[in-house]
Amino acid sequence: MNNDVWEVHADQQDRHDSPWSLRTRIAIFFWELCWALFCAWTPKPLNSWRLFWLRAFGARIGKGVFIHQRARILRPWNVVLHNNVGIGDRTALYSLGIIEIGSGSTVAQEAYICAGTHDFSKKEYPLMTAKITVGEEVFIGARAFVMPGLRIGDGAIVGACSVVTRDIPARSVCAGSPARKIKDRAQYGQ
Repeated sequence: MNNDVWEVHADQQDRHDSPWSLRTRIAIFFWELCWALFCAWTPKPLNSWRLFWLRAFGARIGKGVFIHQRARILRPWNVVLHNNVGIGDRTALYSLGIIEIGSGSTVAQEAYICAGTHDFSKKEYPLMTAKITVGEEVFIGARAFVMPGLRIGDGAIVGACSVVTRDIPARSVCAGSPARKIKDRAQYGQ
């Protein structure tokens, strides 16, 4: 992880204090309310309705994007989804910081993309956020976990249940905990 990409929210006086302003907490409340009332119950064909609400709350979304109704997106204003991105059932975009997903990429069911952690070297455990960048034509397998501040290169495949703790090279196939390169995607004839 590149340490110069971290934003430390050092305003916290206590580890139990919210790092967010009152305005941000109100926006989060209304976002969660809108998703629960207007989106979480919708069938798959009402995808454009879900995209409408995500855009209304600041998500930047390209054409052909699909978001499953049971996906969890914490702060849509920190989400950038390029064309033809698919976000699966019960996938979590824990967008404390920016999460950007490139064109043609898929995040499979129950994956967890986490753009925040804490600085455990300080007694207040202040929140630290860092952008996650997922390249184009990436596949992130079911129940994979991607840590903050990482980049997954174009055309990479992350295996199911993998824990991504460092950048993933383009066109590689990675798996495990921690995720390690096991082969090049070219070995699949792609």
